[in-house]
Amino acid sequence: MRDTGSQPLAGLSTGDEVLVVHLGGLGDVCLSESIFLSLRRHFGDRLVGLGNRRFLDIFRSYFARTHGVESRHWLYLFSEKLTGPRWGRIVFIGKDRNGSIRARWKAHSTGEPVFIEMYPDGAFDSRPLNDGTAAAGEAVHIEDYQLRQLSAVRIEPARKEIVPKGARRVILYPEEGLSKDKWPVENFVALRQMLGEAGVDVCLMRPPELSLSLKGSLFFQDLADVKEFFGSGGVFVSNDSGMAHLAGASGLTTITIFTGFDPAVWHPRGRNISLRTRVDKVDIESLAGIVVGITKCGD
Repeated sequence: MRDTGSQPLAGLSTGDEVLVVHLGGLGDVCLSESIFLSLRRHFGDRLVGLGNRRFLDIFRSYFARTHGVESRHWLYLFSEKLTGPRWGRIVFIGKDRNGSIRARWKAHSTGEPVFIEMYPDGAFDSRPLNDGTAAAGEAVHIEDYQLRQLSAVRIEPARKEIVPKGARRVILYPEEGLSKDKWPVENFVALRQMLGEAGVDVCLMRPPELSLSLKGSLFFQDLADVKEFFGSGGVFVSNDSGMAHLAGASGLTTITIFTGFDPAVWHPRGRNISLRTRVDKVDIESLAGIVVGITKCGD
């Protein structure tokens, strides 16, 4: 998507607006929704989102407008040689290990820039985290980790409540990946057949990168269409993925298969069941039993 002429030019500020920079992927943006909500309540309708616009626009209601970071208008934020406009405040949700981004962006922020570390060092390990924000041995979910940082900058944390939606429909989301431990596509196909024979309303949703042709699968090019599709609720079964986080944020019950990362840290928000390969039973029959049990309970 590109910036439109009906909006202020990308990179230009009205002077009192708050630029919220989030350069993460789909799952990262979904996990930061409570931060968006907290910032909106604190700063009002002055938020301007900057990042991957496809992802930010999923949460468009929190922003006065959004922009794609790929535009040349934003080069001044990442270069010491370029100058640019000043914002009332800049909020960065990301990683800045050596502090260079914060130091550079002071020149573009009237108020002290706000830095929210997106995830702690060690978050991609399978071991529980202990980085000073948690009790010894406590694994802190990413949403909680981010919210805990707001008090230090005098912003009241607000957690976005996710309202569960009906769980009678089942959506399977197979993926191909580099990880040999990823639950394979053929398992999802077999699971669809088993659930269908059990009388479950089940469908396969195909990601764009899947090379296999899956007969009868659904495909959506636009994330806005995916969000609309999720609006009818259901159970979403997938590997650990950004789409699982979007499903959870949309109110679906998620069943997520993790192969490496700690699900206590990375599980989707909302109603969720996290399964770990080599730890939990993730064979087709066991997973089918879990799904059938959920759908029988309905809402």
